[in-house]
Amino acid sequence: MKTTETPAPVPAESGVPVAKVDIPAAGHGRQKKQGNVLNAFSHGFLILWAFMVVMPLLWAVMTSFKDDRSIFSSPWALPDKLHFDNWSRAWTQANMSDYFLNTILVVGGSLIGTLVLGSMAAYVLARFDFPGNRFIYYLFIGGMSFPIMLALVPLFYVVNNMGLLNTIHGLILVYIAYSLPFTVFFLTAFFRTLPSSVAEAAFVDGASHTRTFFQIMLPMAKPGLISVGIFNFLGQWNQYMLPTVLNTDPDKRVLTQGLVQLAVSQGYKGDWSGLFAGLVMAMLPVLAAYIVFQRQVVAGLTAGALK
Repeated sequence: MKTTETPAPVPAESGVPVAKVDIPAAGHGRQKKQGNVLNAFSHGFLILWAFMVVMPLLWAVMTSFKDDRSIFSSPWALPDKLHFDNWSRAWTQANMSDYFLNTILVVGGSLIGTLVLGSMAAYVLARFDFPGNRFIYYLFIGGMSFPIMLALVPLFYVVNNMGLLNTIHGLILVYIAYSLPFTVFFLTAFFRTLPSSVAEAAFVDGASHTRTFFQIMLPMAKPGLISVGIFNFLGQWNQYMLPTVLNTDPDKRVLTQGLVQLAVSQGYKGDWSGLFAGLVMAMLPVLAAYIVFQRQVVAGLTAGALK
């Protein structure tokens, strides 16, 4: 009688490779399917949101090259030809060139002043411990929650008593004061994430506090400065309430006031093509600034979360 022997199992210490079978964990396929559904939903929502944001911009640019009749007869059709005279008419006859220059002067001066003063105040609040530090910091934060509508009347009398009403430099000072709370709040958190060993090494080498700040710490905070600068630029460029109250001189109006003046000065005959051309003129610098510095904006927002 012939018997069959069963081979003995190979011990783990023998060195013979043993095949391993991966057994999928329970619920792994279900979680993967749910993740795919969530990704599809989020991507669909982002595509819809991008469509809702981009389409009005493209429609405004397309309409700026049409004539008045085509704007109302075929609002969604492409222009039969490019009417560049709309842009030239808005630039010359509507005084958009003067409004554009005034806006550049006001926004440029206020942006520089906001970044310089805000970075110095934020550096002191972030790096030095002194009595009243937290009180001053929370005072700046409180300025962010104060509605500008409540300050228009007293602000008008303060600016008028200082002799700064209807002046470019007066509007610059108001813009700086209006933008400082958010700038200090943003940069204080950013300066706290910078390594203190670099500043300590500069002090050991004999550098003063001023030299350490301007030559070492401020260049290290470049991503944060660019990010908060873009946010301030957007807010100051599109500001309408403050110049309307504090700047009533027709020769010193900014771009937002010029667009409103262009819309209401036509009487019963609306220059819609020129109005859309002026709207695109006011929109292009903001879009260009964001497109150029979009990487720095994202880097500045994420750098403050890393230490």
